[in-house]
Amino acid sequence: MKGSGYTNHCPKCLWSKHTDIYPGDREEGCKGMMEPINMEYEGRKIFIIHECKECGVKKRNRISDDDNIEALLKK
Repeated sequence: MKGSGYTNHCPKCLWSKHTDIYPGDREEGCKGMMEPINMEYEGRKIFIIHECKECGVKKRNRISDDDNIEALLKK
């Protein structure tokens, strides 16, 4: 599940896998599936908010040009 160099989520469905302890470290996490639940704006940057279906933690990932934002807007 890899979109671009900026994100670790699938660019089509926007789901991710909970593998980070700290942002971007790709170390051991609970490995639950991260559901895209919302979007957040910070200046000119847009982030997808993901919630882990296993442990409930919420994280954000920056979107990239190849992400299917329509998939999130349909929720």
